[in-house]
Amino acid sequence: MAQRPRELTPWVSPLHNWGYELRQLRKLRGWSLRDLSQRAVLDHSHLGRFERAERKADRSQAALLDQVLGANGMLFRLWERIDDGRGHVANSPVHVAKSSVDLALGLPDQAASDGEGLSVPCRLRDGSVVWVALDRRALLRTGVGLGAAAAVGVGSPATADSSAVPGLVRKARAASAYGSTPVEHLRRTRRLLIDSDNLLGPRQVVGAVRDHIQVIQELRRDAKGIDRRDLMELQTQYGEFLSWIYQDLGNPEAASYWLDRAMQWSHTVGDTDLSTYVMARKAQLAGDTADLVDVVDLAEAAQRMARPRSRLAAVARTYEAYGHALRGDADESERAIDDVRNALDGAAADPTPWGVWLSASYVEIHRAQGLEALGKHDQAADGFAAAIRMMPDGYHRDRGVYMARQAVALAGARVPEQAAAVGMNALMVAGDTGSGRITNELTRLDKALTPWQRVPEVEEFRAAFDSTLVHETETEA
Repeated sequence: MAQRPRELTPWVSPLHNWGYELRQLRKLRGWSLRDLSQRAVLDHSHLGRFERAERKADRSQAALLDQVLGANGMLFRLWERIDDGRGHVANSPVHVAKSSVDLALGLPDQAASDGEGLSVPCRLRDGSVVWVALDRRALLRTGVGLGAAAAVGVGSPATADSSAVPGLVRKARAASAYGSTPVEHLRRTRRLLIDSDNLLGPRQVVGAVRDHIQVIQELRRDAKGIDRRDLMELQTQYGEFLSWIYQDLGNPEAASYWLDRAMQWSHTVGDTDLSTYVMARKAQLAGDTADLVDVVDLAEAAQRMARPRSRLAAVARTYEAYGHALRGDADESERAIDDVRNALDGAAADPTPWGVWLSASYVEIHRAQGLEALGKHDQAADGFAAAIRMMPDGYHRDRGVYMARQAVALAGARVPEQAAAVGMNALMVAGDTGSGRITNELTRLDKALTPWQRVPEVEEFRAAFDSTLVHETETEA
């Protein structure tokens, strides 16, 4: 019996992504590893290690494979990015502090290969906090498990439990026993997963969402006609959702990867609203990562794609407003927010299922976020407080994100005691949900509160936050 190929994890690192694309190109041409080996005159066992991210090809091998596979330079460009270590501290020695937040929040113990890592927030010796890729087994060997990391959001792309997929496929197909269909079953499942993410955070659903993408791909093999199209649409929706989960886990690389996949799939479906929504989400991700080059351009592109005066046009305009604030253009930012406010009544009647969460509170959150980016900290803090009060029930994690941002604004407004108190509440939500977005905001707060580190409330917050981080240690001689 043939050995099942190892599931690839392209979002882990550029090396993993290169191996994934290499396998995809090979399979697209219907070649086995031995077929590619013969054409490229490379050892097939080396090719297997390249695909599994166990070994890096050298420059000449990468160029040769790009040529043989007809990748037109794409594969070689991806290879050149492998050694770009932005956003990571490679091989940084760490120890794990026992968290004052509930250590019982640890992730399930899953088997992982030596090449699979997870990202955790780490305090470096200079006091800064960065996300560090750690080997899961190495972290387990520290003796405290994953609780400390999970308490503030593990951006883990660790393997999905692929053994669960066959059972999930059978369950989807069994929906016909009670008059439903696999598509209807998967739609209901997605709604439940979205509700769980809103309430419990991304750690609780990330594995299930990955598994269900595999389920859909399995079902598509035998589907025909409208069922095949509906499954492709669902695959796009699950891919966008997985991108959101990774964004909240503090892993923008994985989030960008899945948004790119969702954009590609949405064009296959031919659903303009869906493609527009994914484009708007790309603008939102650019804003979250403070990408001053792309955020406004992506938001404007989404508006060009959107139907005039639609909800999606208003969603994209909201993200454009924040982009203008990041660029320091207060007038354009406020003008965009005013446009969205004026469009809210009409947008509420739009029948599209996308962006249904667009509301007055959501718009005010983004206005406050823009004010904070512009340095108007007093107004931003008041705006966050008012918007949080307007939020509907069930958005536990998002409240934590906005409380953390409110705390940063309060620190900017030089109200350290109140900033620390609000930050402590946000830290509790981070422990409940594992949201990396909250952790990133609390990292900003930790730094902003440094001038008041002797204030008791500030000292308490910073100690509690520090206890949830892994710590860089001195390298042994």
